[in-house]
Amino acid sequence: MSTGALTRGAPPEDAGPAEAAAELVADLVTRPAGRTSVSVYETARLVSLAPWLTRHAERIRHLLAAQRPDGGWGGPEGYALVPTLSAVEALLAVLDRDAPVGWSVHGVRHGVDRALRLLHGPAGPAAYPVPDLPAADLVVPALAERIGERLTDPPAGLEGWRGTGPPPLPAGLDRRRLDRVRLLAGSGVGLPPKLAHALEVLGPAARRLPAVVPTPAGPVGASPAATAAWLGTPDDSRPATVDYLRAVVTEHGGPVPCATPITVFERSWVISTLARAGVPLAVPPALAADLRDALGPDGAATGPGLPTDADTTAVTLYALARLGRPVDPSCLSRYDTGAHFCTWRGEDGASVTTNAHVLEALGWGADRPATAVSRRVIGWLLDQQRADGSWTDRWHASPYYATCCAVLALHDHGGPAARPAVRRAVGWVRDTQRPDGGWGRWRSTAEETAYALQMLLAGPGGPTVDAVVLRAARRLSLLDVARDDPPLWHDKDLYHPEAIVRAAVVAASKLAAERLRGHPYSPAGPWSALLE
Repeated sequence: MSTGALTRGAPPEDAGPAEAAAELVADLVTRPAGRTSVSVYETARLVSLAPWLTRHAERIRHLLAAQRPDGGWGGPEGYALVPTLSAVEALLAVLDRDAPVGWSVHGVRHGVDRALRLLHGPAGPAAYPVPDLPAADLVVPALAERIGERLTDPPAGLEGWRGTGPPPLPAGLDRRRLDRVRLLAGSGVGLPPKLAHALEVLGPAARRLPAVVPTPAGPVGASPAATAAWLGTPDDSRPATVDYLRAVVTEHGGPVPCATPITVFERSWVISTLARAGVPLAVPPALAADLRDALGPDGAATGPGLPTDADTTAVTLYALARLGRPVDPSCLSRYDTGAHFCTWRGEDGASVTTNAHVLEALGWGADRPATAVSRRVIGWLLDQQRADGSWTDRWHASPYYATCCAVLALHDHGGPAARPAVRRAVGWVRDTQRPDGGWGRWRSTAEETAYALQMLLAGPGGPTVDAVVLRAARRLSLLDVARDDPPLWHDKDLYHPEAIVRAAVVAASKLAAERLRGHPYSPAGPWSALLE
């Protein structure tokens, strides 16, 4: 099978789910760092912080090419704020510092002017609520402050912006938490592990901060930007850290993603998604062993230098159980708040998808009956459902991802109490299908269509449902994951974990083909009662 056949939402009779799964699993082995899209935010931070790093000009050109017609960068609405601020600050640094090698001074100046007009305008990204992106309450004020400083004496051609100060912050956002983090960093007491991923918000104070130690492989917080901020100017004392940065920019041709490597995250999500849908899997023993070894007393972490978290831990446990290698899930108890499970200890807010994954990890297997803990998680999930039947989550821009996670977990482990909630969710999915047959928050995407199909296809058939499925399957076969799908996952910037999304598409395509051939799929029992 060609890579193109896997990339598109091809139905299994054309591509073959086992063959598609084999290609995905092989990719997990040959590319252990994982596949994730490059980030305007993170790339711009390297432009500003590490002009010495190879492929600097390629990063500048990437920023210029990625600018939108309205002057911003990134996703719709408030999702443009973080990447636009980062790109503006980086391009101002370029005008202040760099000789024009491989890029146009006029092009950079024009790009900055357009972006500043958007940031200061009434319809700019600051007019929207700040999305729940990790460290946004630190990143946004830090970048706005730095832009204001650079505009005190702006580069030639941008004199009209002199003294305008920092771009306006969204309503309700201020710099108080940033100030507290800076004071904490300067105190020598140490920083919470989660802050290593956004260490660049400290500015010059991040350089060789004693409280932060790179991992043996080189990265700080699994982040190129945080690593560059900590390293400062390279020297011979930290060769692994320099090698990490060079390898990341080489892998992606200059631009970089927000987080890398994402080995455990990618492997556990891909395997669990395919296995849940009944796609035949041949997982090498070494890969399964690596997943098992990733689980320590506190669970597993997405990447080196990141704290362990309940989400990665739960999906890893579930994937291993599906592979017939179950592990005692007691390490999850470290994340139990008494009301729900936090993603990591000290988390601000709560995650629907983390708790859905915890419910699956606690409940999978015939020898794991419902417990008081799982019943409490079920109740918490039911309480989070919105009036229209959907769920939303802090780790993804689309309600289809959150709703899919909640529906599958509640169907398998929620019992009779969850049936009305699942019925409302499936009704919401049916009601929100787009005229083209797909689903999506902003437009139809292969990823969101795959999530919607997984919810619909777990239920009973019938003329109405099957007609919806047929239209959706046809639409899915026309969508290209790599070409058509926007980044929807939350990090410091929106990102697209390609292998994880492809796994969702393969799973949905396999289930759709079974339904349309008259063989409905049910992972844990009949659904007929849910839609009566």
